[in-house]
Amino acid sequence: MNKKSIILLSSGLDSVVCLAEAKEKYNIKLALTFDYGQRAKDEEISSSKLIAKYYGIEHKIIKLDMLNEISNSALNGKSKIPQLNEKKLDDINITDKTAKAVWVPNRNGLFINIAAAIADAEKYSYIIIGANKEEGATFKDNSQKFIDAINNSLKYSALNNVQVYAPLINLNKTEIVKKGIELNIPFDKIYSCYTGEKKHCGKCESCLRLKKALQLNNKYDIIKEIF
Repeated sequence: MNKKSIILLSSGLDSVVCLAEAKEKYNIKLALTFDYGQRAKDEEISSSKLIAKYYGIEHKIIKLDMLNEISNSALNGKSKIPQLNEKKLDDINITDKTAKAVWVPNRNGLFINIAAAIADAEKYSYIIIGANKEEGATFKDNSQKFIDAINNSLKYSALNNVQVYAPLINLNKTEIVKKGIELNIPFDKIYSCYTGEKKHCGKCESCLRLKKALQLNNKYDIIKEIF
């Protein structure tokens, strides 16, 4: 493939599996990690650097102080991060509320458009993102409708025919972990926690979804290592 791609790399499960899945086929050359003042920024940046090095791609950090200034999200430390238990993960009434608590204004739209500006200037064809079926149920900017809409807008805002691709869009977390196992991703290097603690807290929604998916794939060794 002569075309090349950018990946949005948070260091979480989804973005790392996307990188492993699409690296060769979509010729991923650059990983972008965003610092928008989130609690977990230090761990996310540190892990993303290790992952980019592991896969042999260039890594850039984009600072977005403006987003931190306007965000009232729990991810930015403006309120308490919601804690759940596994039984509540499938209760849409509860997860709708927790999604609002950690919502960062137009975060994915902003990330993609910044990546698209780089792609347009430096002749990248694709932007790879970790949107997936499970998170798409509560976060509308993880849905196929969002991807279709932003791809349509990029036809007008970028000259280089830049398109967003989400290889995990039809998968849930259990299926994503399974794919990660098949692709032999470095599970010891991922960081999916909202809190910024050195190890995954095991209590925030992101941790609970990851832990549950690992359990359903019988990967208790990984749970012991990262939690």
